[in-house]
Amino acid sequence: MSARYPAIADHGIIGDLETAALVAVDGTIDFLCLPSFDSPSVFLSLLDAERGGRFAVEAQIENGRHDQRYLRDTNVLVTRTVGAAAEVALYDFMPVPRRPSPSRIVRLVRVTRGPVRIQCICAPRFDYARGSHSVTITGNSATFTSADGVRLRLTATAPLTTDGHDVTAEVELGAGEDIAFVLELVGEQDDSRVAPTHYARRALRQTVVFWRRWIAKARCEGEWRGVVRRSALTLKLLQSRRTGAIVASPTFGLPEQIGGSRNWDFRYAWIRDSAFTVYALGRVGLGREASAFAYWVVQRCAEAKSPGELQSIYTIEGGREIVERTLDHLEGYAGSRPIRIGNAAYDQLQLDIYGELLDALHQRDEQGERPSRALWGRIVELTDWVARNWSRADQGIWEVRSGCQEFLYSRMMCWVALDRALRMASRHRLAAPREQWRATREAIRFDVDEHFWSASLEAFVGTRDGDAIDAACLVMPLVGFVSPTHPRWRSTLRAVEARLVDDGMVRRYEMRGMDTDAGSAAAPSFTVCSFWYVECLARSGERERARLTMKRLIDRANHLGLFSEDLGVSGEQLGNFPQGLTHSALIGAALALDEGSP
Repeated sequence: MSARYPAIADHGIIGDLETAALVAVDGTIDFLCLPSFDSPSVFLSLLDAERGGRFAVEAQIENGRHDQRYLRDTNVLVTRTVGAAAEVALYDFMPVPRRPSPSRIVRLVRVTRGPVRIQCICAPRFDYARGSHSVTITGNSATFTSADGVRLRLTATAPLTTDGHDVTAEVELGAGEDIAFVLELVGEQDDSRVAPTHYARRALRQTVVFWRRWIAKARCEGEWRGVVRRSALTLKLLQSRRTGAIVASPTFGLPEQIGGSRNWDFRYAWIRDSAFTVYALGRVGLGREASAFAYWVVQRCAEAKSPGELQSIYTIEGGREIVERTLDHLEGYAGSRPIRIGNAAYDQLQLDIYGELLDALHQRDEQGERPSRALWGRIVELTDWVARNWSRADQGIWEVRSGCQEFLYSRMMCWVALDRALRMASRHRLAAPREQWRATREAIRFDVDEHFWSASLEAFVGTRDGDAIDAACLVMPLVGFVSPTHPRWRSTLRAVEARLVDDGMVRRYEMRGMDTDAGSAAAPSFTVCSFWYVECLARSGERERARLTMKRLIDRANHLGLFSEDLGVSGEQLGNFPQGLTHSALIGAALALDEGSP
């Protein structure tokens, strides 16, 4: 990657359960949206190195080497710069407040060996780098005020100076000394200021305690304990503490292929991705996130156009319209354009979302959280809607933009929706049209067996009476639609391996017959499919192959154990980062290996 754009993998993430920032390995915050995940950006140099804006803290150390790690069992990121005569640690975090309050980024610099000169530049660019702003400095505090009235305040231990529309600081520190920077959104009447160093030290302790108390509830042991805990901590960062909504990823515009046009906005709440997230967290004993999400879903059901009819995507606040636009004034990551905000998939029909949602609610029920009367009423509406609409063509899990088709994965997940609703109804003797649901469930299975099985390929195919393989079929044994040892499944797995797998990395599908808008033939592997593949191998009894494939995948994580959406042909991370769906599948694969599932 060019010097102007760090590799996507060369980042860590910090957040406060309201928004999140990416921190490059050199200590630059180059992506941040405020006040929420799906708000306009404040720093965006990751998508335009010149115009985007950044917040950099740099230690002037000759031939300094950078590395990053998280403080154990936290989302507190430590970026070190090490040289022959000096060493500096930069602690980056966002405190999670006990009461609703604006987000803060805290940057605490500690010198281990010195002396060393610390330089800081804070260069916000409001409204996706489209807005102007003014700067005022009072003492060690600078306030950036955008043209539309947004105020961002930087408070520091060191003196601040203006440089055009930016603010800089420079100070020399000796061994054992530290300096702090606190960046926060402020209201019109809020003139209170923190004492940066004192506040930063206290907030660091409190933030460490918050994350360690949260992850301490996780039940995960065995060989993959570390990667599971890191994935859980990452997934937690994607949920809004106010609404319970879960974003697919905190970023937008990062390309699936360098120079390509598939550059989507993932800062919204997909029903599918959210359900996978709470299911994965529930599997390791972290169930409160599912309850918050369930409450959010009940609200969406109450606002539905007709009973049981959900959109595939909503805003964090539950908004229904997510109009897709392009930011044509920005260069794009390494020239990858267009950069999109919003997502036109909100208006697509994606039938599979009901299966993922009801599977997650069923798991919550199995763990002792019986559905309330209000929630059960919504579950009945959702299941009845599936019973009426399962045979429709849709745009599927991969959100194809080449028209609706009848997809295997959508059929299968409609079966899951009916199956899980029937299980909950039977367990608690809840009122439901059980016979109708059972009949519909069997009709779906018959349809899949008749029209989605190819005798010539000896495999389940991605579309009705088609001849292309879709890696989404890897979910079939994971949700109990087919036994992992059934002959039809074993031959399907071999077909997936022959057509979509290369060194354990799995592409989403054969483009022939699936999607005419899928990019080049050298499409990257889709990381979630690769982890599904590992779990399938483990559950099919091929445990040694599963373990070796898992190790190859984990080796492709970044230096912090994080994954984006895709892996390129050279193993580079591509797409929005980090991606919740990938980390959810990682947890499933790890647990299948650790549990010794046959």
